[in-house]
This record gives sequence, structure tokens and C-alpha cells, in this order.
Amino acid sequence: MWNVAVKVDPIGNTINFVASNRFEFEPAPVDLPVTTEPAPPKPIVSRNKKIGILTSGGDSCGMNAAVRSITRVSLQKGCVPFAIYEGYQGLVDGGEKIKELRWDDVRGYTLSNIRYLAKGGTLIGTARCKEFRTREGRLKACYNLIKNGIDALVVIGGDGSLTGADTFRAEWTGLVDELVSTGKLTKEESAHLRNDLAIVGLVGSIDNDMSSTDITIGAVTSLHRICESVDSLTSTAQSHQRAFVVEVMGRHCGWLALMAAIAVGADCCFLPERPPPFNQEKYGNNWEQEMCDIVAKNRSFGNRKSLVIVCEGAIDKDLNPIKPDQVKKALEKIGLDTRVTTLGHVQRGGSTCAFDRYLATVQGVEAVEAVLRSNRDVPAPMIGMFQNKIVSIPLMEAVKLTQEVATSIAKKDFAHAMQLRDPGFTSSFNSYMESGLRASLEKSQATPKNLRVAILHCGAPAGGMNAATRILVRLCHSRGLTPLAIRNGFSGLVNGEISEMAWEDVRGWQVLGGTQLGTNRDHPEPIQGVNSTLNPSEVDHLVNTGAIAYNLQKHNINALVIIGGFEGFSAQIALTEARKVYPALCIPMVYLPATISNNIPGTDFSIGSDTALNVIVEACDRIRLSANASRKRVFVVEVHGGNCG
Repeated sequence: MWNVAVKVDPIGNTINFVASNRFEFEPAPVDLPVTTEPAPPKPIVSRNKKIGILTSGGDSCGMNAAVRSITRVSLQKGCVPFAIYEGYQGLVDGGEKIKELRWDDVRGYTLSNIRYLAKGGTLIGTARCKEFRTREGRLKACYNLIKNGIDALVVIGGDGSLTGADTFRAEWTGLVDELVSTGKLTKEESAHLRNDLAIVGLVGSIDNDMSSTDITIGAVTSLHRICESVDSLTSTAQSHQRAFVVEVMGRHCGWLALMAAIAVGADCCFLPERPPPFNQEKYGNNWEQEMCDIVAKNRSFGNRKSLVIVCEGAIDKDLNPIKPDQVKKALEKIGLDTRVTTLGHVQRGGSTCAFDRYLATVQGVEAVEAVLRSNRDVPAPMIGMFQNKIVSIPLMEAVKLTQEVATSIAKKDFAHAMQLRDPGFTSSFNSYMESGLRASLEKSQATPKNLRVAILHCGAPAGGMNAATRILVRLCHSRGLTPLAIRNGFSGLVNGEISEMAWEDVRGWQVLGGTQLGTNRDHPEPIQGVNSTLNPSEVDHLVNTGAIAYNLQKHNINALVIIGGFEGFSAQIALTEARKVYPALCIPMVYLPATISNNIPGTDFSIGSDTALNVIVEACDRIRLSANASRKRVFVVEVHGGNCG
């Protein structure tokens, strides 16, 4: 029972005195370090699982975040996590390479100031282990696991690492029996571990080369490194009117090369899944001539630079490798001063981007849940992502499909190889062709009517608005349409700030932040008596809807694309409702969500939200360095968001 006395000091402050038994409480440690991480929670379940965690194969950013997540969720579930250092080599060697992990071991910062979430690579190490590929090596690994009481293994690595884990699981009972029969283990030691070893796989790969998952841990960060490097090369290329050939990683998968080519606006890119030439009817097998024609045509538009991305595993249609030096020699024949840059292992390193921290964390949570669900009759699962949802799929099915890609390429069945990649790979390749290569290779696909398509930005600026505008302009030209720029939003439309956009007008826009067309929060005035999502306090001012309809008709605009935030979303609703009054608004209208707040219904992501999140994370990483310098310092960070968190 608490005894509380209320008193007033000489200057009028109220003071509460509480009398209690001081021996009911443990004294607080005097030198307890201040941390930005929460205290370890009490276990909410008790399953007594001992979970080994290892990283294997090539390192990738996000592996540390996955280890941290698995460790903390394991502790919350009443399990005991173990770090297995140096991958499968540590599993074979045992001893000091297998250590129990506590909450503090993966705290936000360690004594060496290494952050598990932000740090690239893998802090528990990775190594190639030929010994584990033999039964004798796996016998040693089995012994070490049983001696530590470990009955589950979470493996973070590529298809080779996950295949090794599944083989280990298949042999597990036989390995245990052999250890008992040779006297290395007693029946009592192995009794509760004999039946099964739970195996769960997480895919850590910068190449994004695993089938059955849309994205792998580390791929997005690696893509960021490539884009940053190529953006740096661009300034030199423009200054000297040079051509740059950039080789990126991807021994059997062209995902990095393709996505980088889209992001930086490369003239050409070469992949293993879809070898050149792309217009085989015209060029046969002469990919050098096709590439040179594309680069020359883009130069004719006024480009001062040329950029070719070459995947490490790029091949031609006869399966001959395409090397950067071959590309360089071909470009030099048409008079271009050409340089080759091989990015190499810089693609693996650096601070982990926001998406990979998120992906590794949520997949780590699901990995522990999969361990607790595991039983001998269920195939070992692999944790992946499909349509932005975390999924658990049979590990060996995914590995088999992945290996089938290389088989299809070897058989020159490139169409099947493309199908085996995730659906986003094929659609991204088609988008790349439509926005650049195909337009350079073929004549415009003229439509029956020369439609005039207007592009308008609405709301606050968001990273990617210019890139979206660029692709729209180029697609319009490749389809025989006329793209129109409406500057400064709906007010600009009413004021007649409208002009046609040529192919070269959007050169370089894919890397520009903000909005080159200009934007504001001006909004069409809702029609009286018609429901509207508009909040008048969130707009700069209302624009007369009749004036909007009049100017659409005056400038012969046949379609309207609105790129912007929630204001753009509600503007399109208002214009759609106003069709009942103004027939000129009965044209195709398309809305592209572009807002850092990611608050638009009907889509998982809005243009600009990922860029904003990376900026926030990078800023917080820097702030934390200052916070670490003083144990008494706490930072409160406010971010944008309005009505969306």
C-alpha cells in the first residue's frame, strides 16, 4: 500500500512524498548506458527452440538487419538464438564460432559503434566451405549443432547456400545415427534432436536472381550504389561528350543491369536473359551495329553523353559473352571517345537502404514463425515476397526454378528464361524497350488519330515526378501521340501555359528531383451539389472548373495525365463528377500517385515515397552519430506525413 503525503514548498510548488518499503525494489545500475533501443521484452511464448543463424555465399546489405530481427523475435518467442560465424565453415568448425546471442548483442549500436540495421555486409561473417559439401563435413556440422542443442537453422544466402541447407536436413537423421553408432554422441544427447532439423531460408543476394520471390535482401541497396556511381560518371561524360561502358554484377541474372538502365536512362543494356540484337530481322546477329545505330540516333537528338550498361553475364544469341572492351571498340569505330568502368564490389557495400532494412526485418519475423511451425512432413520453407506480401514457399521448388533459368539460357530458350523471372522483370524490360530502344530502332507506331496528351503536376513535389513525365513523353512519341506540358498545375492550364514537348526536351529528367513542370496545390472547384473528397484547407486556391473545361477544348487536348499527391487524386474525382455539367471533360484522364506520404488509396507505393524514406533514414543515421557521443542526448525527429504515418 502506498502512503502519499502532499505538501507545498515555500514558493508554492506542490510536492508529493511517497512512503514505501525501499527493499521491495532493486537499485538501478549507476552506469547504465543510455540507448535509443527499447529494453528486451519478456518472452511471450515458450517453445524452447534453439535457433542457429548463419549467413553464407556473397554478402549483401540487409543481412545484419535480418540477423537482428531473427534474434529479437526468437527471444520474444522464448527461443534461444545462436550466431554461427563464418557461414558453413563455422558450422563445421564449431567451438567459438557458435555463440549464443542476447538482446544486447544486436542492439542499435555495439561497442565498436557498428549498427546492425545500417551496416552493410554481414557482421557474423561468410565464407566458402568445400568441406560442408562432403558428408564428412556435414557430419561435423551435425555434431556441433547437437552439442549446442540447436534444433533449427535459419540460413541467409543464395540458391547454393539454401540447397546445401536442404541437403543437410535430408541427411539429418542418418547423420545423427552415425554419430551415435560411432560413439561420438550418446543416445541421451541426441534423443530429442534426432527426428528433424528445422531449416528456413532467407534469400540474401544482390542479383535478385531467386525465382518465386519478387525481391531479395540486398538487391535494392546494390541498385542504389550503381545509380549513384553512374550519376557521378554522367557529369564527366557530358563535359567531354564521352561514351561510358559500365559493367555491373549479375553472373546469371540481368536484374541489376536492367533496373539501372531504366533508372539512369542508358542508351543500351545487355542481359543474359534477353540477348541482342533486339531487331533481329534488321540486324541478324550483328549486335554491335544495332547498338551503334541506337547511340548515333540518340546523339543526333543533341545528347552529349552515351551510356551502355553491361551485365557481368551478358551474352549474344550464340551464347558468346559480351564484354565491355568489345562494346568500347565498337563505339570507338563511330568516333566516340569511350571509357570502361567496372563497378565491382562497390555494389555490395555501403549503408543499407531503407527498403532492405524493412525487407530483412519483416522476413526475419516470418522466419522465426516458420521455425515454430516446422515439422518433418513439411518441406523446408523459403521466405520471400510476392506482390508486396511476405510469403513462405517450398525452398527447393524455388531453387529448382532458379536453376532452370540457366538451363533455358544454355538451350537458347530465352523466352522461357524471361518467364521464369518474376513478372516485374518482363514488364520492366518491355517498359525499357518502349521508352528507349524500340523508339530508336523502329518508326513511330502512329495511331489512327493524332491524339494530344497533356501532362500536369498537382500537389507537393515528389522525387520521380520528372522521371514519370520523361517516360510519358517518350512513350507518346513512340506511339505517334503528341505530348503537351501543362506548367504550374491547374492554374497554368487556365492561364494557357501549355506547350508541346519534343523527345529531347526531357533528356536527363530521370535523375532530377522536384518537378520541371512546376506544381502547386490549386484544385478544380467542386460542382455544387456533387460529393467531393476535397478539404478546402489543403489547397492553395480553387480554379474554376468551367475554365478548365474551356481550355481543354480550346487547346484540343484529347487526354489528361495528372501526376501528384492527394490533391491530384481528389482533382481527378472532381473533374470526373463535373462531366455531368461540362462535356469537354469527357476525355480519358489518368492519375499517377506521386507523394512522399504514400497516402493514396488503391496502390502499395506512390512515386517519391521510397526516395523520401531513404532521405529520412540517412538523416537519422547521421543524427545517431551525434546522439552516441553523449549518453544524455535524445533526438526527436519529426518527418512529413500529414494524415498518414
